[in-house]
Amino acid sequence: MIPKKTYTLNLTNPQILGIEAQDFSTEQVIPEEKQYTGRIQCYVSEDTFKDFKKKGIMVTDLYQSDAEGKRRQPELEENEFVILKADQSLRKTHLGRVKGQKIVPLEYNKSLPYGIKPKNSGQYFLQEALMKPAEEAPLVIVKGQAGTAKTFYSLAVGLEKILNHPTGEYRRILICRPNAQFDTDIGFLPGDEQEKISPLMRPIMDNLEQLIDANEEERYQDEIELKGKIDEIFERNIIQTEALNFIRGRSFIKTYLIIDEAQNMTPNQIKGIITRAGKGTKIILLGDPNQIDKPFLDERTNGLSYASENMKGSPLCFQITMMTDECERSELAMDAIQRL
Repeated sequence: MIPKKTYTLNLTNPQILGIEAQDFSTEQVIPEEKQYTGRIQCYVSEDTFKDFKKKGIMVTDLYQSDAEGKRRQPELEENEFVILKADQSLRKTHLGRVKGQKIVPLEYNKSLPYGIKPKNSGQYFLQEALMKPAEEAPLVIVKGQAGTAKTFYSLAVGLEKILNHPTGEYRRILICRPNAQFDTDIGFLPGDEQEKISPLMRPIMDNLEQLIDANEEERYQDEIELKGKIDEIFERNIIQTEALNFIRGRSFIKTYLIIDEAQNMTPNQIKGIITRAGKGTKIILLGDPNQIDKPFLDERTNGLSYASENMKGSPLCFQITMMTDECERSELAMDAIQRL
């Protein structure tokens, strides 16, 4: 005879039974502090360090030190970015990337996309991943807190390749910024799709204002002229914006596709986006796993973290996690990130 199950009623809320609830583990990744960051710091001998820019170095020449000071071989992933330090003079630093069994120098470290110069190692890595053509890097995943220039840099590279110095790589920049309100439908209020999603795109406009008019002292002196420049970009279809649910089922060809706030997407949504990539399309997933607005998602179950962990090591995927001290927005933003 099967014994009857008994349940304990939670008296603080009569509607809740005292039954243990557990998350689904199928799409759950490892804790955030152990997740892949796309970068690693290693040491090499002084002689090897000197020859790096000429011929690169073998991965077997790298080492790290454990807590006891013993040398160990680091575990590296394909396309992982490397901060190289000479073991005899720690102030010397080179930036490289894992390519097969070698660490190779960055290819685009001297580029200035849309006049923007990298300010820290994270931005150099970000620039490298974004500047790579879609044939080499069709997927770029960027995680990081607010103010680390994720969206700003992504737009700068897109405008550089389409508007400033056209390369013919992409036909357009397509931006999608998912939001819990528009998960399944954008609603039936008056207005077309663009009018309904325009509030979501205001952060994009803020970044465009800084990119289109690079002179900080004169940027907002003529608001009408600045708005006209941005409107022209949209009127010429150089940049297009769409709601998340409207890009499902489509196939994108030669498109520079930016998915901003990707931490608010589910693993299934992320999979649906990545599998839409057609020939010549570059998909850029941006977001901060610590700022999730959608119910039932957290740092381990959101689509951005899911994609990051599962695409780790892919030769077609470049990843970088921007660090807290790489915030370039303002002194207040940096202070708030560290304190709050």
